[in-house]
Amino acid sequence: MLDRRAQTLLKTLIERYIVEGQPVGSRTLSRYSGLELSPATIRNVMSDLEEMGFIASPHTSAGRVPTPKGYRLFVDTLLTVQPLARQQISEIREAIQPDQPQRVIGHASQLLSELTHFAGVVIAPRRQLPRIRQIEFLSLSETRILLIIVTGEGDVQNRILFTQRAYTQAELAEAANMLNEHFAGLDFQQIRSRLQEDLRRIRADMVELMTAAVEAGAEATTDIAQQQYFISGEKNLLDVVDLSSNMDRLRRLFDLFEQKTGLVQLLELSSHADGVQVFIGGETGIATLDECSVIAAPYEVDGQVIGTLGVIGPTRMAYERVIPIVDITARLLANALSAP
Repeated sequence: MLDRRAQTLLKTLIERYIVEGQPVGSRTLSRYSGLELSPATIRNVMSDLEEMGFIASPHTSAGRVPTPKGYRLFVDTLLTVQPLARQQISEIREAIQPDQPQRVIGHASQLLSELTHFAGVVIAPRRQLPRIRQIEFLSLSETRILLIIVTGEGDVQNRILFTQRAYTQAELAEAANMLNEHFAGLDFQQIRSRLQEDLRRIRADMVELMTAAVEAGAEATTDIAQQQYFISGEKNLLDVVDLSSNMDRLRRLFDLFEQKTGLVQLLELSSHADGVQVFIGGETGIATLDECSVIAAPYEVDGQVIGTLGVIGPTRMAYERVIPIVDITARLLANALSAP
């Protein structure tokens, strides 16, 4: 536990470092901390903080900079969050108007980026597996068949099936009729289960085609239901000196945005949190984000968490400003998606 004097000096050091981006020395701490302490006393406290791992001393400077451990203590216990002005809240509310869900979610990621000048990201809710309205087969060659799937929402998916033997158009029509008659209105996971029970009733020479169609259909409609990911403002990070000074690191960061998987998994962790969650550096579990912080919050509809949004920026960010932006945006996005 730090005493009040050490807490005040650590808080002042981090606040000045966030503003100035330069190692903070004892003179600066004496000027901004409001404490009546001698330079020697300040240096002793700084030495203690460094020994405890809250700050570090770059080789090129007599000043200190915060470590991830220092940022964590700052965010958890020392930070004074600044509530957003009513005008800012109104601007966010106007930008996130009830509309088509995908459009609202895209607007939210853009808004997070514009307000923070970092990267804004929103994980959209998973769509339910679509139910099937109609299935058709079209022969392309002796062993290539085009599977055409029409979902209940009118989406059309095509997949090419490769078969061991040629099927006549009459056989293809028979298979399509059988699937449409018995399985229309179900999703492919349900169709797969029922088909396993019905295989004995299906002619042996049709089993291969029916099984291939169901497997391909399940893959196609799972793609439709995949969780969507919206990211805006990645280019803002090019202007962040802390990140752009290392182009190799920045390149890996952009690769992470493109691959999405690791970032989606990280943000999904926040869906189990109550309110805003802050991941600092290595806490993300993603090596590429070691120099970054992720501030994320879940959003709900009808009391159920359906997605997550957040901001990705450098560890040296104005947490007191970004945290309420993420919090309010999550709340207003939930309101927009809940609107009748």
